[in-house]
Amino acid sequence: MTGSQSSTADASRVDSVCCSFCLKDKDSVAKLVAGLGVYICNECVELCSLIIAEDPAPRVGGWDEQPDDALLANLGRLQAVVSQVDAALHNHVGMLRDRGVSWTRVGEALGVSKQAAWERFSGED
Repeated sequence: MTGSQSSTADASRVDSVCCSFCLKDKDSVAKLVAGLGVYICNECVELCSLIIAEDPAPRVGGWDEQPDDALLANLGRLQAVVSQVDAALHNHVGMLRDRGVSWTRVGEALGVSKQAAWERFSGED
């Protein structure tokens, strides 16, 4: 991955980030904290703090209890999270390859063959 490709990928990722928990985009929340390929907004941090402080923790309904319209409404936001994680994976693999880490080691870390890792991340046909 060249420097210009990396900065372009970083710039597009910054424009499309959203909370990995509630899926709100960065413009819909006051703060968004970044982790390794994930983000959490101030609202989710506050909710987590409230849940942790409660005894016992409230029951959260399962996916099978959600109405169809709610599940459908989340599809686009979930895809955005997938795109964020995929961009983070590509960035990590690019950094490792720039450091001379072999495709064999990259594949082992991902639980795939070196060929599968190369095909997904090399950018070559």
